[in-house]
Amino acid sequence: MGERISVKTPDGAFEAYVARPAAAKAPAVVVIQEIFGVNLVMRDITDGLAAQGYLAICPDLFWRIEPGVDITDQSEAEWKKAFDLYGKFDVDKGVADIQATISAVRADAGCNGKVGTVGFCLGGLLAYLSAGLTDADGAVSYYGVGIEGRLTDKPRAPLLMHIAEGDQFVPPAAQDAIKAALSGAANVTIHSYPGRDHAFARVGGEHYNAADAEAAGARSLAFFGKALG
Repeated sequence: MGERISVKTPDGAFEAYVARPAAAKAPAVVVIQEIFGVNLVMRDITDGLAAQGYLAICPDLFWRIEPGVDITDQSEAEWKKAFDLYGKFDVDKGVADIQATISAVRADAGCNGKVGTVGFCLGGLLAYLSAGLTDADGAVSYYGVGIEGRLTDKPRAPLLMHIAEGDQFVPPAAQDAIKAALSGAANVTIHSYPGRDHAFARVGGEHYNAADAEAAGARSLAFFGKALG
């Protein structure tokens, strides 16, 4: 269903996976990867957004370390590689690459000018940062890791956050700090999911929960309908 395009930056070019909707012009959503690269899970999310009427694009944000990473969460070796990539990843350069992706898709003939972001895990942090450090029109963050360390980067655009209350990578103190800093912001909506662990929306993952994944997905689509409408 998808195609590959090249996104140019001052540091070089990287690939992004693109899925197009039926409409000739539509709002766009940048899908921000987990630590497993632009894998089947990310491509399926991108395809799913296109089926919902969005021009969806998933950039290869590990390109500076290793282009074309496509691994799963199904083996110890893949987890080891994923955490190695995560440790080498430069978050601020990642934000710059997301801005480059936003600019590229906004200039696409199939985009109506509105662009949002949605990210998961590492991508959840980057989606949060995109709400304040890029010109995105809205952002959705799923169980972002490390947000508590970037709370001075206040969101400018509308932001929807999905927080797993049992997240092994985002302890209760971090969740409390996030909520204390952001809950009073008129442009921020936070949903918490009791009993859920990290990556509860990752299809096929150990902690996947169909009911809460569906609820979060419906909330995200409603958010995009308003922010990008």
